[in-house]
Amino acid sequence: MMTYHDTEWGVPLHDDQGLFEFLILDGFQAGLSWSIVLRKRGAFRQAFDGFDPEKIARYDEEKVQALLQNPEIIRNRRKIDGAIRNARSFLSIREQKGSFNDYIWMFTDGKTIHNHWREESQIPVTSSESDAMSKDLKQHGFSFVGSTICYAFMQAAGLVNDHLISCFRHQELINL
Repeated sequence: MMTYHDTEWGVPLHDDQGLFEFLILDGFQAGLSWSIVLRKRGAFRQAFDGFDPEKIARYDEEKVQALLQNPEIIRNRRKIDGAIRNARSFLSIREQKGSFNDYIWMFTDGKTIHNHWREESQIPVTSSESDAMSKDLKQHGFSFVGSTICYAFMQAAGLVNDHLISCFRHQELINL
């Protein structure tokens, strides 16, 4: 968790496939702790073909059954089906907008929102931006994209800088 915090969490991500990976992982995290998902990230990458949305969009029932038998990942049928549906929706958005990156960053006007929290208790679990993102993603056919999941995604992918101001990463990310 410390390495993830110190090197990845909150760093602005502009790679379509990386954004897709975070969106899928955040969906699998629903109802669980992020540390569980993070520990299984390598297994998820292997099981889900490196988070290649084109491959995932073509998954059939045989592949779903194989995933449900894989003890290295979170074996939840609804979440697996959601990942497949989200891959198809992701490809549709990418086709319509040119890139998923351009689409997803429009919710923050193309820049990171730098918050200035002093205590963890100040950090929200949703925002007006995550509400708008959730609503729009759902309209595009995505699932497991409620506002709380979208806010966690925004934090992970650097759309929001929620490092506390006492954290060395807060200013580093502002300076990027």
